[in-house]
Amino acid sequence: MTALQQAQDLLAFIDRSPSPWHAVQTIENRLLSSSIAWQRLDEAEKWRLQAGGRYYVIRDDSSIVFFILGQMPMADAGIKMIGAHTDSPGLRIKPNPAGYADGLVRLGVEIYGGPILATFTDRDLSLAGRISYKTSQNAIGSKLICFDQALVRLPNLAIHMNRNVNEDGLKLHKQNELPLLLTALAQEQLPQTYFLALLQQQSGIAAEQILSWDLNVYDTQKGVIWGPNQEFYADSQLDNLACCHAAVSALLDNADVPANSTSLCAFFDHEEIGSGSNRGAEGSFLADVLQRIAAATGSDKEDYHRALAKSFLLSADMAHAYQPNFPNAYEPDHKVFVNQGPVIKVNASHRYSSESISEALFASWCEQAEVPYQKYTHRCDLPCGSTIGPIASAKLGVRAVDIGSPMWAMHSVRESAGVFDHDYLIKVMKNFFSLP
Repeated sequence: MTALQQAQDLLAFIDRSPSPWHAVQTIENRLLSSSIAWQRLDEAEKWRLQAGGRYYVIRDDSSIVFFILGQMPMADAGIKMIGAHTDSPGLRIKPNPAGYADGLVRLGVEIYGGPILATFTDRDLSLAGRISYKTSQNAIGSKLICFDQALVRLPNLAIHMNRNVNEDGLKLHKQNELPLLLTALAQEQLPQTYFLALLQQQSGIAAEQILSWDLNVYDTQKGVIWGPNQEFYADSQLDNLACCHAAVSALLDNADVPANSTSLCAFFDHEEIGSGSNRGAEGSFLADVLQRIAAATGSDKEDYHRALAKSFLLSADMAHAYQPNFPNAYEPDHKVFVNQGPVIKVNASHRYSSESISEALFASWCEQAEVPYQKYTHRCDLPCGSTIGPIASAKLGVRAVDIGSPMWAMHSVRESAGVFDHDYLIKVMKNFFSLP
């Protein structure tokens, strides 16, 4: 594919993934529709693996690990891993969301992670995620759900009533001013009953069977390529579905080439809220998978630790591109620019997993792939974000580096990045997986 085609494919990938649960479904569909057969593993069943086999396992619908088992034992060849996350900051629907006020039904929301709240105003928003319900056998089932049309809205306050908004910025009270407008309703109608009827209509599950939900608020506007030379793209959830797409593309492009070492991608939910869950990077998911691969291939505990000592993790998460309108927000000597290559992220307090050796290794892999690279560090007087890199590296004891494509407006409901950077990232990831 050309760089433009890769970017267009990325936008299609994101637009089919309006929630972490849908993102994992999209990734699974990509694996199953590829020319090479992939086998789904069940964590509750015994695993039987063969060298060269292609496998994947999903935990709680929103985290996924998929891998190609190497021809050589893990203890001899190690594991090449790329980690990323499926969630993005935003708004989530409360358990009893529907409230009635002055003839209008509003949906209550909670803030998930650290979104730029003002960017959710005056957008064509809708809901996507999963519902949990009681089956006819009195078991609990779950089903993905997505309202394709614009369903809710967060209208701004007119400037006539907020005269200083352009000087002071838009500030939204998190409890009182974030509920989303849904519909007008006659006073005698029950808003919660109306909301459940919407879920029933969209899911095909009877309202009285629906017990709970995980619903994400998403922007229905599709992704676009922009710029006079089609050099940029914009969409929601670039942080971090762009890195997920790049890693999937890189691994699938190498999937039919026999390799000595095991190649693996691990995409986690809950990175934006600290990764502390059974399906987050702080949980046991990746370690469980690696230990079970070792057990299924006859490796003992000693071999497992030998394998980790020979392994490497690329922690892939988007990076802050320089925006010339806000020069004081950036470290002056570490500006990184859109369409000038992947970014190696460095932090002395180890908010990123990079250190001098892992930096040098990634730089050399970029050079081998003929891909430019950049280095980023945060201003000392601003708090620095973090990634799954330090968490996964510490839990496993593997060397890691934090990298990502530069982007603008991280955590906005509408983010932007460079067409060429996405192609660069895929190329260096392909090179990483093909290393001897």
